[in-house]
Amino acid sequence: MVRLKDIAKIVGVSVMTVSKALRDEPDVSAATKAKIKKLAIDMGYVPDSSAQGLRTKTTKLLGLVIPATTNPIYARIVLAIEERAQDLGYDILLAQTQNLAERETACLRRLLSRRVDGLFITPVYRFEAEARIYQEIVARKIPTVLLGSPAPFCKSFPAIEIEDLVASYNVTKHLLALGHKKIAYFTGPPAAPWAHERFEGFRRALREAGLIVDDKLVFQAGSTIEDGAKAALQMLNENSQPTAIQCVSDLIAIGCAETLLQQGLKIPGDISLTGFGNILAAEFYRVPLTTISQPKHRLGVAAMDTMMHLIRGENIQLKRLAAELVTRQSTAPPKS
Repeated sequence: MVRLKDIAKIVGVSVMTVSKALRDEPDVSAATKAKIKKLAIDMGYVPDSSAQGLRTKTTKLLGLVIPATTNPIYARIVLAIEERAQDLGYDILLAQTQNLAERETACLRRLLSRRVDGLFITPVYRFEAEARIYQEIVARKIPTVLLGSPAPFCKSFPAIEIEDLVASYNVTKHLLALGHKKIAYFTGPPAAPWAHERFEGFRRALREAGLIVDDKLVFQAGSTIEDGAKAALQMLNENSQPTAIQCVSDLIAIGCAETLLQQGLKIPGDISLTGFGNILAAEFYRVPLTTISQPKHRLGVAAMDTMMHLIRGENIQLKRLAAELVTRQSTAPPKS
């Protein structure tokens, strides 16, 4: 293993000079820095992060907790965070909760034991007003950024989120403009604030059009393709016959679409369908989905920028990011 003193001996300087040069300290000449850095690379020197952590009381580690890497909505968010973190000299420790509160607690405790400098968390939403693990994070004063809407149990942390209500409102307005009046809605997880905001956007657009939400057209879906398929089957069994379906997410919409198509219905010939999120599959599904394009990369960049402000003890000013309606082949005027 190459050590600082090995580099110092070859260059003919002190170990302290080598250490300062590699940390880019200002009291070492540019020429000496360049020589030391090149030699360090050539010799394969790898800094001892544990020793650095003891000296600086930091680990240069950030914990990132999401529901699952299989959920495509997180792919570009994680990519953006990791790219920015690498540029700033941080490494990411990734954990998956599978949307289970017990697993979330275990993941967070494990990351805290690694003395991470900060946490990014997509919360496992629950109805309780408090969650002990989040109280522990507050007590430890760990810089924490939420990837998604805050809830009562995690309301003390800054959140990076989009204009869910406005975006969902715009989807409903699109369907209304096409002439749809009997629109079914497939909702998300009951405890998730973002799901409530998207439903409120739907409700508000209907109200402005002089329509009311028909409870018989509202179906509890969830968050997966399987959930969407089940909700669609329930809707067909109840024979509610909407002319359009607005789904809380693209995964729900894709599951719904599979059931509709298997039953011989045409999209959008027999029924229009919308999603939310604009995952890659939404564009390349066999009936490309009208959906909301979330600025996923910008969400990740904003999360990392917010984290650095927190680590530096700086004030932060958050604003929700706008999301755009993308119209594709899954929506059309209702059959006359």
